[in-house]
Amino acid sequence: MPSHPRISAGATLHLLCGKIASGKSTLATKLAMAPGTIVLSEDQWLAQLYSGEILSISDYVRRSAQLRRAIGPHVVELLRLGMSVILDFPANTAANRLWMRNLFEQANAAHCLHLLDVPDDLCKERLHARNASGKHDFAATDTEFDLITSHFEPPSPGEKFDVIRHGDPAIGGGTLP
Repeated sequence: MPSHPRISAGATLHLLCGKIASGKSTLATKLAMAPGTIVLSEDQWLAQLYSGEILSISDYVRRSAQLRRAIGPHVVELLRLGMSVILDFPANTAANRLWMRNLFEQANAAHCLHLLDVPDDLCKERLHARNASGKHDFAATDTEFDLITSHFEPPSPGEKFDVIRHGDPAIGGGTLP
């Protein structure tokens, strides 16, 4: 690869696919320990930009789309400059992943789609604990979890992503083949 300063030598866009409370943000924090790596968290941005305005799933969809339009060019520029980016935005539908693919392709960067394979009952258990702690920017109910999960689409081979499947260490998981 040429050593042009606008070429993303070694930069990787890390994408996170998993249900609510599956461990996406926890994994993002671990991945961010690598040098030259930054985490961009949708929940943190939405909480700061739209505090008190996201009261329903439709509010989330609208505000998330606005954030993606604003942050997309920034992600591309970071990748082009050689920074790896952990995009802590849900890569949970084919449409979301298509947007993310566009980012790493524009930047001529590598990518890695981390698929967190955690059972619903464990996600709900974690969600309840997270909600009780009050430390997360957003709290989802079981009904919201079920509704959002009904739209979850694991990546298909036809999407041609470089996938790393992560199980849950608490149930003997870890990284799966």
